[in-house]
Amino acid sequence: MNGFFDIPSDLQHSWFGLIGLHLREALLPVLAGLVIALPLSQLCVRFRWLYPPVLWVTTVLYAIPSLAFFVVLIDYTGQTELTVMIPLTVYTLVILVPAIVDGVRSVPQETLAAATAMGFGPVRRYALVQLPIAVPAIIAGLRVATVSSISLVSVGALIGNQGALGNLINDANIYNRPELAVNAVLTMAVLAILADGLLVVVRLLLTPWMPSGARARRAQRPEPEVAAR
Repeated sequence: MNGFFDIPSDLQHSWFGLIGLHLREALLPVLAGLVIALPLSQLCVRFRWLYPPVLWVTTVLYAIPSLAFFVVLIDYTGQTELTVMIPLTVYTLVILVPAIVDGVRSVPQETLAAATAMGFGPVRRYALVQLPIAVPAIIAGLRVATVSSISLVSVGALIGNQGALGNLINDANIYNRPELAVNAVLTMAVLAILADGLLVVVRLLLTPWMPSGARARRAQRPEPEVAAR
């Protein structure tokens, strides 16, 4: 463990500084992707013919290697955090758009009809009825997007030490210090687990009407008398 937290001076950050930088570069793209995906998903729900081409475009963009994105962007944004965060934002769309569309489409037609009868317009119905009911699906998409983004930030080490904790992996090769790579991998794994757990808590807080996992299992378990019959 000697030197495990001894961060090379060329990274210009402490271990905690790298964690803060990593979270900023990982979470801001997820937030930006959510802001883009919400109205885009509503358009896909309202105009069903739009969903297949949107899904095709987001899938194709997701298939583009991050290094290719960097080559295109670096002339405009330079070797900055923005060059890393733009591709990560694009990558979140292939996860968030289907999650939101599926969640919104799962709202029963009777609920929508009741909201319409109460005078809710399309925007108000989407914000106050469809999105709250779709929260579990949206949070599920956010969990995948967040964990993926935390992992992909490390690729930024290819463009001038913009990979946050991923820079430790690069320095592990430069200085022949494998403990730095172990530090980076373990720290990113812990961050991903904590972020995933936090989103689960957010889902529980936003959907108090949904049973927890334990209660749901008990509700689905038959009574002894019923099982015997």
